[in-house]
Amino acid sequence: MPKKQTKGSTESYSAKEITVLEGLDPVRKRPGMYIGSTGPTGLHHLIWEVMDNSFDEAMAGHGTEITMRLLSDNTISVEDHGRGIPVDIHPQFKVSALELVMTKLHAGGKFGGGGYKVSGGLHGVGVSVVNALSIYVKAEVKRDGKLWMQEYSCGKPKSKVKPVGKATGTGTTITFKPDPAIFETIEFDFQTILDHLRQQAYLTKGLKLIISDERTEGKTNVYAFYFEGGVASYVRHINRGKEPKHENVFYVSKHDDATNMDVEVALQYSSEYHESIHCFANNITNPEGGMHLVGFRSALTRELNNYARNKGLIKEKDQNLTGEDVREGLTSVISIKLEEPQFEGQTKAKLGNPEARTAVEVVFGEALKIFLEEHPRDAEAIIGKCLLAAQARSAARAARDTVLRKGALEGLTLPGKLADCSSRDPNDSEIFIVEGDSAGGSAKQGRDREHQAILPLRGKILNVERARLDKMLANNEIKSLVIALGTNIGEGFNIADLRYQRVVIMTDADVDGAHIRTLLLTLFYRYFPELIHQGHIFIAQPPLYRVNIGKNFRYAYSEDEKQKGIEELLGEKGASGKEEKEETDEKEVETEAEEMEVKGVKVNIQRYKGLGEMNASQLWETTMDPQTRVLKKVTIEDAERADEVFDILMGSDVAPRKRFIQTHAKTVKNLDV
Repeated sequence: MPKKQTKGSTESYSAKEITVLEGLDPVRKRPGMYIGSTGPTGLHHLIWEVMDNSFDEAMAGHGTEITMRLLSDNTISVEDHGRGIPVDIHPQFKVSALELVMTKLHAGGKFGGGGYKVSGGLHGVGVSVVNALSIYVKAEVKRDGKLWMQEYSCGKPKSKVKPVGKATGTGTTITFKPDPAIFETIEFDFQTILDHLRQQAYLTKGLKLIISDERTEGKTNVYAFYFEGGVASYVRHINRGKEPKHENVFYVSKHDDATNMDVEVALQYSSEYHESIHCFANNITNPEGGMHLVGFRSALTRELNNYARNKGLIKEKDQNLTGEDVREGLTSVISIKLEEPQFEGQTKAKLGNPEARTAVEVVFGEALKIFLEEHPRDAEAIIGKCLLAAQARSAARAARDTVLRKGALEGLTLPGKLADCSSRDPNDSEIFIVEGDSAGGSAKQGRDREHQAILPLRGKILNVERARLDKMLANNEIKSLVIALGTNIGEGFNIADLRYQRVVIMTDADVDGAHIRTLLLTLFYRYFPELIHQGHIFIAQPPLYRVNIGKNFRYAYSEDEKQKGIEELLGEKGASGKEEKEETDEKEVETEAEEMEVKGVKVNIQRYKGLGEMNASQLWETTMDPQTRVLKKVTIEDAERADEVFDILMGSDVAPRKRFIQTHAKTVKNLDV
């Protein structure tokens, strides 16, 4: 562990440790630059920023308990028992250090080297951004036997930092209420908060986290997380409900002196076909991995091959387990703590420190070698799993070589059912994966032929959660999709060869459509995760209704929009109730329709149950026209949660799926059976 400062000491952490780089003004103008979005993701990001400061104190050895409260009016309060933000006057800026931290970007104790050895927050951006995007913030600091306080509105202090009473101990409490003028909603999701903070508790062993939801009067939901087992407990949590291949969870936690890094790794194999690896640096999740993941993979492949060869389990000289073989069914958590993390991008998706590779490779490699020798039954089960994966890989390679010939990937033998676009520039092109030949026909007629390709799928594709690659590639629908995308699959995957900037899933708005969409998302999540991480996968939103009054009409994507559309049409001129047929050269399409009378006016409502019920021009203007359509981008906020949901919904074990359906049944709206 990087050297801890003396617990309870506040003398080495004072105003001179606070460094200021720039002002706060831009945050309210462009909040998305600082928190990613003004939707629910950005809203919850405010909590993570405040919590990160408290976690940083805990990682520095100050305070072993953090309390987060969600109050009645969606106000958040976070209290820690760290050293407390300094309140003395900053020598350069002549104001309290607390005010600097709360009101200036890039002001914090993480720059000069005196405040923190290890930190996970946004380097001083965090709490000031929270302040700028909140209509009310109160900072309370216990320090020097006093309780200090300052309040703010939209980032501006209401008064100076002042003592408001006596206090024992040290710590900081930040209370904030997000600004409803900035965010699409200020309604926090308690489950999202719980999932994220549980993860943080696993990554900071020995830290107690108390989380309470106090929004309902007379009822408080309180959860406490405390894990002595660190990331080993986390691996057991991820693998619950899966069939483990070996009893003992591998675990190592060690400080690497050469790089001055803490390395903590746990792993366990299950009978699944997919890997589930979660990487963290200073408690920040790195969904795209980085150098610590490279070091882990290198050591894992090397040590398992060495063990298998030494024990005679691999006999042929030129036969080796590949990285893909040793990762099938692997669940692992890699957590490192380092002084100067270098992340790629503001979201910290990937760790760039080269020394992290060395630290993980050395610490993990040595510990895994000892584990395999000391647990021969576990080692045998792990190697057995890897050898089976190697056999399957050979079969999959033969299948892939048959399916994905060189010509196919160059576009010479694209699937016959694909109506490709004229443009050969991927940045200008998009492909719609459409459910059924009928909808495919309408989409082909209505599309922009220059930029939009259409691939109709017949029926439901194979559930890839329960199949290996060789079985997948025997499925014609999956084969057509893989060839059309151009990226190859498995160990041959290359995102640079993607033929379309946007891959759009377009299915009916009913139960079958939802099932097909889930099957496709499972395919992309398990075999094309990079397409999701880099923002290439979208879901089209076809309308549910077309509301007509005379010649005027509105498309509605929900029940609320239907009612709003009726009201708008009633208010428009010419809504006389006289039935006037809309002229069109296209085929008549039968749809489920009803007539109703509102305020003495005839209203015609068409209910679209399928894409095939819309003619080509309707499908274009509602679902495909870039000027008017609504597309949902598929993202993965929480890889562990996503992995768990796909496993529950699409895996072979029925009991967890039944529990999931029973739990969420009441939240389902407009279910068509």
